[in-house]
Amino acid sequence: MTAPVRTIEAMALNCGIVGLPNVGKSTIFSALTSAPAEAANYPFCTINPNVGIVDVPDKRLDTLRGIFNPQRTIPASVEFVDIAGLVKGASKGEGLGNQFLSHIREVGLIAQVVRCFDDPDIIHVNNRVDPDSDMEAITIELALADLDTLEKRRERLRHSLRVQAKVDQKAAETALAALDKIAAVLEQGGAARAVPLTGEERAAVFDCHFITLKPQIYVCNVDEGTASAGNAYVEAVRKRTAAESAEAVVICGKCEAELADIRDPEEKRAFLEDLGLEESGLTALVHAAYRLLGLRTFFTAGADECRAWTIRAGDSAPKAAGVIHTDFEKGFIKAEVYSYEDLLRYGSEARIKEAGKYRIEGREYVVRDGDVMFFKFNV
Repeated sequence: MTAPVRTIEAMALNCGIVGLPNVGKSTIFSALTSAPAEAANYPFCTINPNVGIVDVPDKRLDTLRGIFNPQRTIPASVEFVDIAGLVKGASKGEGLGNQFLSHIREVGLIAQVVRCFDDPDIIHVNNRVDPDSDMEAITIELALADLDTLEKRRERLRHSLRVQAKVDQKAAETALAALDKIAAVLEQGGAARAVPLTGEERAAVFDCHFITLKPQIYVCNVDEGTASAGNAYVEAVRKRTAAESAEAVVICGKCEAELADIRDPEEKRAFLEDLGLEESGLTALVHAAYRLLGLRTFFTAGADECRAWTIRAGDSAPKAAGVIHTDFEKGFIKAEVYSYEDLLRYGSEARIKEAGKYRIEGREYVVRDGDVMFFKFNV
């Protein structure tokens, strides 16, 4: 099965790496992306955001490559953005607050790096390692920034209620009701994502682009000795994430940097085993991001190309086809589908067909994670 040449960009995960100065953001960014990022022992080392695009680790794509021996193999991708360190007062322009806030508004997912290691040679902006205090400082600054946005939006809506025709006032009233709910949480230093909003309310405030409405993962940056076991600092982060129904990922920035320099897959595997880890920090972070955002992967496979494509959970076959090319969605006829698990079980497409596992699906089919697909369309 060969995917025709695409002419649009497929969905990509966009993740902003944030945190207080000197928590290891740039070190982790460099390690995850194998891209150089300026890192130094002083605040605001990162001023302009570094951007790195990396392949999404997926063993299933490696298996497909081994079976089909294609001319090229193209994984899904994730974009990491290393954003300047945030300090108290950033919402009012302190430090590099304005640049920080403008850059963070552009990402789809926030990965907040939290320092979970002791090192007297690396200064802490508050002169002590305290994950709970660090996380609270960032949450409060982002909440204050969102409050500023909210008040400006609320004032415009109140004005529009006075001048709009009655038929147009319902949308403004819905937006104001949503803003009132969000304001009550932000004023307590909380995050907008904790506010239960209806679909209509969420749509009504979409154009506010609240930072704290973005999904967030906490990244515990640990030292080599606690890369697999964790420590008291990590437990403090996990306690907070449990209360927020969020997710925490443990990464050793130094270990990831060493891992990034290893090219041989077997040597990488041995390195991880020595650390007591089953997967790299990049893999753990990407998997957590996919779960948080509700993303799924389907594949196209054949002698020309094996490729991974990213979609959202619940997307139909035409939606998935549209990720490859908009014409595929418009002219969708049917999809030929089998599962990655069946390919592992039977070993080839021919045997999948013999077993009756090769399916023809229509417009209503909801694509499953790991589906291998070929689309028929007419334009």
